[in-house]
Amino acid sequence: MEITLTTIAFFLGFILVVFTIPPIIRVGHAKRLFDPVNERKLHKKTIPPLGGVAIFIGFVIATVVATDGIRFDELKYILASVIVMFFIGLKDDLMDISALKKLIVQIFAAFLLVGMGDLRFTNLHGVFGIYDIGIVLSLIISVFAVIVIINAFNLIDGIDGLASGLAMTSTFILGYWFYVAGHYTYAIMALALAGSLAGFFVFNVFGDKHKLFMGDTGSLIIGLIIAAMIIKFNELNINITGEHAIAASPAVSFAIIIIPLIDTMRVMAIRIKSKKSPFSADNNHIHHRLFYFFKKHIVITSILVASNIVLFLFSLYLNNTRINVNYQLLILVVTSILISFVPSVFIRLSEDRKNKVVLKSRWSSISRLFFW
Repeated sequence: MEITLTTIAFFLGFILVVFTIPPIIRVGHAKRLFDPVNERKLHKKTIPPLGGVAIFIGFVIATVVATDGIRFDELKYILASVIVMFFIGLKDDLMDISALKKLIVQIFAAFLLVGMGDLRFTNLHGVFGIYDIGIVLSLIISVFAVIVIINAFNLIDGIDGLASGLAMTSTFILGYWFYVAGHYTYAIMALALAGSLAGFFVFNVFGDKHKLFMGDTGSLIIGLIIAAMIIKFNELNINITGEHAIAASPAVSFAIIIIPLIDTMRVMAIRIKSKKSPFSADNNHIHHRLFYFFKKHIVITSILVASNIVLFLFSLYLNNTRINVNYQLLILVVTSILISFVPSVFIRLSEDRKNKVVLKSRWSSISRLFFW
């Protein structure tokens, strides 16, 4: 029964998105609702940023239909938070709103999920030597985590298929664990999102005349849903044993969404070092760095999704070694940061090489002028 419901959730989400996107694209073109083209963007055509509307429709309907008749107490709070993110994202896609206003609404949506839905961290699994935490600290950490994950997926959405590809990877991993661990409602929700993302991915990556972006509408709701599942994943791994138990669930959780998180940490550190606002837009994201070498979006997306999967598998290996969770997190953070700076190092070396060639060419010209 459960495998049937998760399958229904995936394919219903996929079909709804596939059939919803074409009319959304027609409306976008008719009303000239396009993502602006500028020097920071890696696309050169006017494309509607309304894919998040289709993802929202697919996810909500697929989740509600597939969980009908199953007790899922937290669903109403998850959907309420998703609806809040949907409207603020849609407004930003259509009108542009300030980063501060978006942050305030994100805090409200996170509190709706964490405070009213009681979907929050209650145990840190030994991170910094801390296990059980009080309700105040629990609320603060949980709201902060939700906001970080929301913005991580919002910021990584810079090239075709990247945010949706990374999100699909995360939802398949989480959905599989929820299913084998017997938590079917969350497995259904994960597969509903995965199916919706798969439908969007087809148009976003392989569409020509039928191409569109997910916009803030999509990236914000994706981040919130994945944040909810990450919290639940950690909570379900408190004091459990057996083959499906993840002792170092904070480290594995970090690895599940490691590329968006590390890229966000990296670009914000660069902005702060440059005395700029951490929320200001720039070309320092890892996908911008990779674009220097690989001009095809699908190649960059494949590299980053594959990197995320490899680092996740590495986290499972570390989990099985049973070393302290703090060391596991440290190893993952250091490894991923080093990997994230590799493109920038090669760009610097390439530019230095070009400068040397230019200087050598100029010196040769001067030499010929004097000696010939």
